[in-house]
Amino acid sequence: MEYRNVSLVNEIFLLGLQNLENLRTFVFLLLLLIYCVTICGNLLIIVVVSSSRSLHSPMYFLLTQLSFSDILLTTIIVPNMLRVVWSGGSYVQLMGCLAQYYFFSVCEAFEIFLLTVMSYDRYQAICNPLHYTSVIDIKFCLKVLLLSWMIISCMILMLVVPMSQYQFCEPNVIDHFFCDIDPILELSCSDTSLVKIESMVLVIPLVLCPFSVIIVSYVYIIFTILKISSVTGRQKTFSTCSSHLAVVALYYGSIISIYLFPNTVVVRKIMSLFYTVVTPVLNPIIYSLSNRDIKEAFRKLMSKAPNVKTRPSKTIDQGPI
Repeated sequence: MEYRNVSLVNEIFLLGLQNLENLRTFVFLLLLLIYCVTICGNLLIIVVVSSSRSLHSPMYFLLTQLSFSDILLTTIIVPNMLRVVWSGGSYVQLMGCLAQYYFFSVCEAFEIFLLTVMSYDRYQAICNPLHYTSVIDIKFCLKVLLLSWMIISCMILMLVVPMSQYQFCEPNVIDHFFCDIDPILELSCSDTSLVKIESMVLVIPLVLCPFSVIIVSYVYIIFTILKISSVTGRQKTFSTCSSHLAVVALYYGSIISIYLFPNTVVVRKIMSLFYTVVTPVLNPIIYSLSNRDIKEAFRKLMSKAPNVKTRPSKTIDQGPI
């Protein structure tokens, strides 16, 4: 094991998005706008589903959890990214960098598990409709999601705790806009082989197994849809899972392209922007535009708002004139 002939560091400098001297203000405002739209869009989904009794079902409960996860994920990344972009780079404490990686990874893995549960929900609803209510309910979803949070938190902790014991040397520069595992390990002057092996092993339960469940679920869903005789019936059935399928394609497509294929630093940053910034803002748009129930519930919610503000005042009935 070779040690670098440099001093140990407790701070890490994030380069962020370079060569933005002429576009820095524009990129900052664009990211700020996307962040605000993401928060408002996902909060709107949560409010609409919570306020409409017709949407109090496992499918829409899981959708609110997806919106909540998107809010957490983008909040962990974007505010600090805005500071990095505006300053042309920014220092962050080593423990703060590890904390950002931990919470980001937990939210990212939870979203993968959540998409898996949503695919299983659609499988039961389409392939086993007679047994759906006896298998899937709100309590089942709560138990699965709470168990997922606990398992994921412990698994990611198995990576972060050893990383916190490592020594980090100069140059203390990460050419990225947030703290990810590979750039962090590249700065370490300790033996990082154990964490690298652990990260490769954890890919199996955290990424590959959930992805396999999603693939198998949709294979059964597709075969079931093809058995429906009427074209209208096939279209109506497929519409109940088309939004989820689009979100899965966006999320897994960006993650697979980053972690399973070699990329340049520029491509890695672009793809990281896609699943940390773009995907969270697209999710509520995809679900709201393609879901008739959500649009109807939103119309009812909007129709109630003016009635509360413009409630007519009581007048004395003067009788006929």
